[in-house]
Amino acid sequence: MTTPAVGFDFDMTLADTRAGIAATFRELTAVTGTYVDDQAAIARLGPPLRTELANWFPPAELEEAVTTYRALYEVHAIEPTVLLPGARAAVDAVHELGGRVVVVTSKLGRLAELHLRQLGLAVDAVAGDLFAEGKATAITAHGCGVYVGDHVADMVAARTAGVPGVGVPTGPCSAEELETAGARLVLTDLREFSAALPGLLQLAL
Repeated sequence: MTTPAVGFDFDMTLADTRAGIAATFRELTAVTGTYVDDQAAIARLGPPLRTELANWFPPAELEEAVTTYRALYEVHAIEPTVLLPGARAAVDAVHELGGRVVVVTSKLGRLAELHLRQLGLAVDAVAGDLFAEGKATAITAHGCGVYVGDHVADMVAARTAGVPGVGVPTGPCSAEELETAGARLVLTDLREFSAALPGLLQLAL
């Protein structure tokens, strides 16, 4: 029987991107002259970039701010990013069981791919620029039987796709919030994922 693919969110699920994102927001402030509170921004990672930047930039300046941020991101955010505990082992565990690993993220796909190359994390596909229910299409298209994320919107994505959602409270959302959002299972972090994987795949079949 074919092992289903497993989908993972990226920011604060597989990788701690906070330092690089904060640095990018500080550079954006310097370049544009518009203040962005980098600590407030990294405390609510998950939603698309435009959602965060709309807190700081007027509508007429929003698209230019998005473009500027993404150019700065490539310079300032890739190197400081580190894998979260258990992330590499979680990906390896899926591959060892013959499954595929798909990163489904609100980040642009090309930026997620830059991170993955820098981190040396081998995944089978990346689907970017998706959030909440929007992630469900990619989860389904890639045959993911499980979706793992740190945000309540990731649990919405899993529920919309009709697959078990696995929560990790390593981002802005608590274990209780993830459970309320519909997580089938909440782990302390990805170090618990390998042991839970066989049972999750049984749910997915």
